[in-house]
Amino acid sequence: MDKRIRLVTALLLISAWAPACAENIDQITLPEGFSIEPYAQDVTGARQMVLGDDGTLFVGSRSPGKVYAVLDDDGDQRADRVLLVVGGMEMPSGLAFRDGTLYIADINKIYRLDNIESRLENPPEPVLIRSDLPLGHHNWKYLRFGPDGWLYLAVGVPCNVCLQEGYGQIRRVNLETGEMEVFAKGVRNSVGLAFHPGSGELWFTDNGRDRMGDDIPSCELNHAPRPGMHFGFPFCHAGDVPDPQYGQARDCAEFEPPAVKLGPHVAPLGLTFYTGDMFPPEYRNQLFIAEHGSWNRSSKIGYRVKLVTFGESGLATGQRVFAEGWLQGERNWGRPVDVFQMPDGALLVSDDQGGKIFRISYTAAER
Repeated sequence: MDKRIRLVTALLLISAWAPACAENIDQITLPEGFSIEPYAQDVTGARQMVLGDDGTLFVGSRSPGKVYAVLDDDGDQRADRVLLVVGGMEMPSGLAFRDGTLYIADINKIYRLDNIESRLENPPEPVLIRSDLPLGHHNWKYLRFGPDGWLYLAVGVPCNVCLQEGYGQIRRVNLETGEMEVFAKGVRNSVGLAFHPGSGELWFTDNGRDRMGDDIPSCELNHAPRPGMHFGFPFCHAGDVPDPQYGQARDCAEFEPPAVKLGPHVAPLGLTFYTGDMFPPEYRNQLFIAEHGSWNRSSKIGYRVKLVTFGESGLATGQRVFAEGWLQGERNWGRPVDVFQMPDGALLVSDDQGGKIFRISYTAAER
C-alpha cells in the first residue's frame, strides 16, 4: 500500500475514533483538578499493563490472544504506535517485566521474551519457562514481582463455587531455581496483586462467587502479610457469609476476613499503590482499583476506578469512588481492567471492552 494512502487511512481512523471517544470521556467524573484523556486505541481486549526499562508500555489481552507494545514516540503523553508483540496465544492477560525481559502468563504456561525492547519490530519467539499451572474456568492470570524477587500469580478456581485441590491459590515462583510454592489459599479468583510501598506486604483483589443474589457476597480486597493464610473460599465469603453448599463444613471465624468489602459483583481486578508526585500529597501510598463491573446482577454495578485509603499504619481505612462514567444507567461503554502509574505520575486505565487505554492526570494550577 502506498505510504500516503496508509497515512490518510490512519488519520481517518484516528479522526473517527477521537470524537466518539471524547464524547464518552465527557461522561467520566473525577475529583476536582483531575482530567482524563485518550492514551491509546486499537489495543483490542486490553488487560494488564507493565512498563519496560526503555519506556515501552506492554499490554496483555484475554480472548484476542495478543500482547501489545504501546509507544509514545514524541513524548506528548499519547501513544503513537501499537505494535503486536505476540499473537496466537490463548489468554495472555498477565504480564511482568524485569531486567529487560517480558514475562507472559498464558493460562497454564509462563513465557519470557528476552531483550524485547530492542526487537519490537521483529519480536523473538516466546520461550516457555513453565507449563505446569492448573487449568480451569478462571484461567487468566495477573503477574507481579514481589519485593522478594519472586514472581506472584493467582490460580483461580475452575468453577463458580467448588472444592478442588490445587486451585483457589496465590502462588509464587523463584525464576532462578524454578521453585514454586503456595503463598495463600481460599482465594476464588484474584486478578490483581500489589505490594505496599512501605511494608512490602501483599494486597490482592478477589471476585466473589455468583448466583447468591444481587447483594451478597461482596467482592474483596485482601491483605496477606505472610505466607500460609486462608481467605475462606469455598466455605465462607466476604468474611461472614457461609456458602450454601460448603458453609456447614467450616466456620467463618477460622479464616482471614477481607480488609475491605468492595461491594457485590463489582469484579475488582487490577490495582496499584500510588507513589508518584503528580497527584496531591494525600494520594501518596493510596490504592487504586479497577472495577470491571457486574454481570450476575439485576442492576449493574462497578465499571469504575475506586480509591482505597490507607493510614500511617499501612492498613486500609476506607474507600470511595475515584472515577466513574463507563456505566450510564444500565448501559456500559467500557470496562476498566487495570490501573498503572506512569513515570510522570499519571494513571493509566485499560479498558478491554473498548480496546482503549485512558490517561488520568492532575492539572489544577495550584495544589
